[in-house]
Amino acid sequence: MANLTSRPSRRMFLLGGVAIGAIAAVGWSVYPQRLKAATGYDFETPLAIPMLDTGTMTDGIRVFDMAIADGQTEFFSGLQTPTRGVNGGYLGPTLRLRQGEVVRFNVANNLTEATTLHWHGVNLPATADGGPHQPIAPGAVWSPEFEIKDRAATMWYHSHLMGSTARQVWQGLAGMLVIDDAASDALDIPKTYGVDDIPIVLQDRRFNRDGSMPYAPSMHDGMAGMIGNIPMANGTILPYFDATTTQVRLRLLNGSNASIYGLEFNDGRAFHQIASDGGLLEAPVKLMHIKLAPGERAEIVVDLSDGKAVQLLSVARSTAPSGMGMGGMMQNVQSAEFTFMEIRPSATAVQSAALPAKLTALAQVSSKDAVRTRNFLLEMGGMGMGSMMGGGGGFTINGAEMDMGVINETVKMGETEIWQINNAGPMAHPFHVHNTQFRILSRDGNAPEPHEAGRKDTVLVNPGETVQILVKFEHYADPERPYMYHCHILEHEDSGMMGQFTVV
Repeated sequence: MANLTSRPSRRMFLLGGVAIGAIAAVGWSVYPQRLKAATGYDFETPLAIPMLDTGTMTDGIRVFDMAIADGQTEFFSGLQTPTRGVNGGYLGPTLRLRQGEVVRFNVANNLTEATTLHWHGVNLPATADGGPHQPIAPGAVWSPEFEIKDRAATMWYHSHLMGSTARQVWQGLAGMLVIDDAASDALDIPKTYGVDDIPIVLQDRRFNRDGSMPYAPSMHDGMAGMIGNIPMANGTILPYFDATTTQVRLRLLNGSNASIYGLEFNDGRAFHQIASDGGLLEAPVKLMHIKLAPGERAEIVVDLSDGKAVQLLSVARSTAPSGMGMGGMMQNVQSAEFTFMEIRPSATAVQSAALPAKLTALAQVSSKDAVRTRNFLLEMGGMGMGSMMGGGGGFTINGAEMDMGVINETVKMGETEIWQINNAGPMAHPFHVHNTQFRILSRDGNAPEPHEAGRKDTVLVNPGETVQILVKFEHYADPERPYMYHCHILEHEDSGMMGQFTVV
């Protein structure tokens, strides 16, 4: 991560602790206002921009050297927080890859426990997936190698260790991964990294007064997922970004453990979404609000030509009745209300080109292309102590908890299938499928909205909702080594809401 020239002061943090204590009693949604009222804190820290790592070319292979290690991060001035990161103290560099190139990742585990790195969203061999079946022992180096098959997209990488994913991601083991291709190169859209093309990893965390950031889930956290009361953008608390162009492209990643972010700007201005998880939409989609669940990405372009500073917020827009039963309670807990960052346009900002009317061509989707339908029922049964503390006992898919020794589904390579996901529980669940970019067919029988009509690998399934996705695995087959599908609320994944499939 980039070095920061200033951070929230220790005094501000200690004063903020008073507000944080009050929040524990009354709920998460009042954090930003309470903290600012208690501290007088404003946006005074520049946004950290993760280092851009393009690797090195060796014998025609693009090689990335990545070291996972314990570290310390100064989130608050004068306080050192124990963290974990990749090639740094917290989070990791933005990896830049290109369609058609062969890449190799030399991942060194310098921790005292096992870990993994999963390349979220990428089409790749099962042996290179970085999921629970590819643990990296302490002191070992894992070197997966494969060709980049995907189109230009914003993807990411994170720990995926069986039973410990939530804890290790909370500690910092995640980063962004950007893929380029010739088609995206040809588009006149913002694309200068760190200038008008900005990676934004959105997270929330909890801190003790000594600056520590413990992963200590309560019974409630085990059920709802770990939701923090302090927002971060690229590991920076309430940062600002100085924009030098009239349009800025934000590559938004919800890298939280469990929070669902309803993103919009404080002045209600519109923006254009140009890409979803798996890459470009057919055309820019004008929006004023976008919901991102854990694991989802969206690339948006915001116009700053009016010269006014603007703040990126997360607001709650739950349709469930507040406080009315389990469903209403869980919906409200999941929808975090935060002020993430401020964007400040320069008075001498360079004029950006207008967005093109057409971005790419996407294949039409139809249920007629599918040879079969598979059903996936997401349930939160039992709700006992085991499930709430991340030890299993209630989070299931099709009535079963994750078992490393059981292959739940076998899929034929090249065949198109409908995967029908039904959420029978009281919480929304982001459903993620490894090794593919699928298309949404329908939500409760309705066609997807334009901003969800592109390629995706994670889809939010609301309580009581049925979502159909069109899935196809085109590039790799392995009858023995599986891929995963799971809820991307990490505490739910660790508690059993995950299954395995092989492609044959």
